[in-house]
Amino acid sequence: MALEMRDKILLGSAALLAFGVISGGYLLGDGLKRAKAADRSVTVRGLAEKDVTADLATWSISYSATGFDLPTVRAEIDNNTKELQGYFSGLGFKPADLTPTGAGVNQYLNNGVNTITITQRMLLRTTDIARAQKAVAQQFDLVRRGVTLQEGSGMKYSFTKLNDVKPDMVAAATRDARAAAEQFAKDSGSGVGGIKSATQGYFSIDARDGEGGDGSSDTPYKKVRVVTTVDFYLK
Repeated sequence: MALEMRDKILLGSAALLAFGVISGGYLLGDGLKRAKAADRSVTVRGLAEKDVTADLATWSISYSATGFDLPTVRAEIDNNTKELQGYFSGLGFKPADLTPTGAGVNQYLNNGVNTITITQRMLLRTTDIARAQKAVAQQFDLVRRGVTLQEGSGMKYSFTKLNDVKPDMVAAATRDARAAAEQFAKDSGSGVGGIKSATQGYFSIDARDGEGGDGSSDTPYKKVRVVTTVDFYLK
């Protein structure tokens, strides 16, 4: 009798153990399945672009005079400076908009003759973009005034208010990324969940219509661009 009772207890224990193993295996498998599903994600990129107009113009201007004695060359460069100031004043710029940034004197002997060259550098800095464009368009008037600009003198246009457009552009890039993720999810028969991770790319500011940025061909019309990389959960 005691032996029969012991066998029944052992049989019951074995059955419970088997049930526990099956249940544990099911729960473990189901848990792994849910974990795997929760870990499904897709990585996409979103693009945002915005056309802007530069709010700062800077013109680095270099001009020189050459002669055989210092007083004569200096007088010529001083006259060129006055003509340059008169040119910008006539266009409505303030005296403070044009400032000297340096000068250089070079002397060399050529067949026993001492030749002197003085180079003067000036900087125009203004937020009046329309006036700056006019100054560039009419710069040949400087030649008529006897001022010849050296190579490398050119207007540069800058957009300095990037922080003002950053938030909206990041949001637009994220929306663009979600649209791409939703298309992927639609094609794969799933849905898009929340953001798993996101990386904001660098903002770039380039010429809007592809003009060069070498100074002489720079443009105030810019295009701001940012690309974000977003990892979305799939459900």
